[in-house]
Order: sequence, then structure tokens, then C-alpha cells
Amino acid sequence: MPVRRLITRSAFALLLPLVAAACTMTGPGTTSECTVSGCTVTFERGVQAKASVLGIDAELVAVNGDLVTLSIGGQQITVPVGESQPADGVDVRVSEVTADKVVVVLDSGLQQN
Repeated sequence: MPVRRLITRSAFALLLPLVAAACTMTGPGTTSECTVSGCTVTFERGVQAKASVLGIDAELVAVNGDLVTLSIGGQQITVPVGESQPADGVDVRVSEVTADKVVVVLDSGLQQN
């Protein structure tokens, strides 16, 4: 695991419990909600949607039926809806695809107390 990712995860694990509620971030074409266990990113379809969570850049590349292609930390992966794949040190799961949005969960591997 790259040192930068290890530092980011450690800082994330130490600081996040200090926050009472989940952290919600909004960017161009995305909304991200993070907890200790990971982040849920909602990508708008039809726009160039990108997010940076857990020190990782995530981008929606394409949707073909139930297959979602994402760029996670520069690595392109295709994940079927309801399934997950590892990418750039996190577990990436596509939880929902509609005509308007794609919901992706990036699991940090950390557990809440």
C-alpha cells in the first residue's frame, strides 16, 4: 500500500470519530457522504462527474446496462451493479444505477467502534 494512502487512511481513522455526524461533500456532478467505514459517492449521469475521497480520485467513466466503468486512482475498473471489486487499496461497490445517477461505495476497510 503506498505511503500516501496509509497516511491518509490513518488520518481519516483518527479524525473521523471526532465528528459526530457523517461528512457530506458536494462537487461538480457528485455528492459524497463519508463515515469511518468508507464513503458513498453519488455521481450524476450525463456530466463529467469526479470526486476525491479517502485520498483517491474517483470518476464515472461509463454505464452500459448494469455494468459501471469507473476510474479509481487512475485504474479503470468495470463493476456490475450490486457487486464489488478492489481498486487502489479500497473495495469499490456499485449499489445503484438509475437514469439520473450512479451510487458507488468505497469501503475504507476500517470499522466504527
